[in-house]
Amino acid sequence: MKKGKINLPSNFNAPENFKTDEFYFAVLEPSITEIDYQAVMSSRKNLRKIFSANDAWPSESMTIEENTQDLIRHESEFRQKKAFAYSVFTTNKDEYIGCVYINPTIKNDFDCEVYLWVKDSRSALDQKLFQEIKKWLLGYWNLNAVAFPGRDISWNDW
Repeated sequence: MKKGKINLPSNFNAPENFKTDEFYFAVLEPSITEIDYQAVMSSRKNLRKIFSANDAWPSESMTIEENTQDLIRHESEFRQKKAFAYSVFTTNKDEYIGCVYINPTIKNDFDCEVYLWVKDSRSALDQKLFQEIKKWLLGYWNLNAVAFPGRDISWNDW
């Protein structure tokens, strides 16, 4: 994770879950290791494009244990208010479809950097998830200058 900060008030408490008409978000944590691992490994090529700064992730040989360690780190960062990673499910929580990462940024012009992905088999939901995240960050989080690396530069584009 980049050194930097997310521009939030010190007393801000990130929600542990959030629900929209189509999505349910929950803190990304190790209890979903198996379904996350399957989604990540089935979507490796697309994930490497999204996370181009680290185009080796996920490696062809990534193990489930390595995935578990990633999820432990994400949950720890969430609890420490350093970064906020969410697992994304369908609204009724019956299908895991991807993740959202709200990360610190070193760019002075932005409040944070946000990455999101859906597994390849649910790629039709990508744009809808992107729009929902934009609304949520602007409304609930009150973040006005969000960078979406690989997607757009800022809020000014929509």
